Amino acid sequence: MLLLGIDVGTSSVKVSVADAATRKVLATAQYPDAETPIDAPQPGWAEQAPDQWWLHVQQAILRAHATGAYNPQDIAAIGIAYQMHGLVMVNEQQEVLRPAIIWCDSRAVELGEQAFRAIGTEKCLQELLNSPGNFTAAKLAWVKAHEPATYAKAYTIMLPGDFIAMRLTGEITTSIAALSEGIFWDFKKQELSKDVLNYFGFDASLLPQVLPVFAVHGQVGPQVAAALQLRPGTLVTYKAGDQPNNALSLNVLQPGEVAATAGTSGVIYGVSDQLVYDPSSRINTFAHVNHSNAAQRLGVLLCINGTGILNRWVRDVFGKALSYPQMNAEAGTAPAGSAGLRILPFGNGAERMLQNKLIGTQLLNIDLNLHTRAHVLRAAQEGIAFSFRYGLDIMRSNGMSPAVIRAGQANLFLSELFSQTFVNITGVPVELYQNDGSTGAALGAGIGLQVFSAEDAFEHIAPLKTIAPQHSTALEDAYQDWLSLLNKQLHSTL
Repeated sequence: MLLLGIDVGTSSVKVSVADAATRKVLATAQYPDAETPIDAPQPGWAEQAPDQWWLHVQQAILRAHATGAYNPQDIAAIGIAYQMHGLVMVNEQQEVLRPAIIWCDSRAVELGEQAFRAIGTEKCLQELLNSPGNFTAAKLAWVKAHEPATYAKAYTIMLPGDFIAMRLTGEITTSIAALSEGIFWDFKKQELSKDVLNYFGFDASLLPQVLPVFAVHGQVGPQVAAALQLRPGTLVTYKAGDQPNNALSLNVLQPGEVAATAGTSGVIYGVSDQLVYDPSSRINTFAHVNHSNAAQRLGVLLCINGTGILNRWVRDVFGKALSYPQMNAEAGTAPAGSAGLRILPFGNGAERMLQNKLIGTQLLNIDLNLHTRAHVLRAAQEGIAFSFRYGLDIMRSNGMSPAVIRAGQANLFLSELFSQTFVNITGVPVELYQNDGSTGAALGAGIGLQVFSAEDAFEHIAPLKTIAPQHSTALEDAYQDWLSLLNKQLHSTL
């Protein structure tokens, strides 16, 4: 029996096929080869075409089949991980009504802030665990206010993973976890938030049927099965946002356990058994994959929009001919602290941990007689690591102080310079694992199929290595300088 995992990222789609008996990955494929662009029709907007995601999913699956490492007819279940907080709208014929408004889009910030004040800040934080902020509900409110004809045609709305499951099966479902990340879920009453629905004027019928994360969300229909060389009736048994799924793949399931990622965006994600919230909603709390009414498991999420996307921008602008390993090597030739050059990496939409402010990416203290490309490359990675430290300090002030952080050896954690800088500046050891979002989704499908439990699925994973903190006065001084510059920028936007 085989399990297929799909990871619908912002940059590309990755799929993996795993053997259910051994939990070993037999094949992995990615599509497209170049990073998928984010459309920005106006400053602060960010959109992608849902049917382009679907095209990329199909091509990635067929690429995996083409390896010849398995028989596609042996795939029994499919799991889906996806970029969080997006808004997809379809009509009754399941036709997409407009481009998806994705996670880093900032157009709905003010609508979310108005809802926060109108519903009541304490009520929102105690029941929703978040401000409506810039999440899916506020994005839908923007469409309702600015594109009423589109809103009127909507049969249902969904998150990106729900959409891919719909294309596979023709069925439209969601979960408490997905609803919570859209800020539609009332954790106190354990139901759809009447306050959010009533304030924005949404009909509850716009939201799909609610099922557990690990459940049968539909069966692959005959036409799709034929096109993808799958067996008709193959089950979709798992759907989760990319960060909860990453935590699952790192066996981060119990209170106190913490995961991190540094892809297009950067995230620290910790699990709690308490209904925790940040008074300023700078970090956010959602239902984790194993959350239930009987055993609360909440994912406390710190997000930095501009991490890997900054690293890519720096390469495109300053070192187009360099590979990422070459970039990392050149960055390592500059001294810790980048000789005073500082980069604030906040140029990919409103930053939640900065209370939804847009301050842009900034290169500061440039000395034209001193700084070289190596300094810029290092300052980018240091600025990203400093952002993690800033966010982790917010999490610490809210009671989450990890003794160790688990991360996959991928994206920026492939850089020894970044990894050591991250560890040194946060003071927290990092365990690096050979994990992958699509592998996590495949094993999530096995959990949903009840082939094994969530605890059993990842019980044998072991770290590839552990990175221990090394104190660096130069790095700490650079962080304090960076923090001072950030605070000046935040003050100037008040």
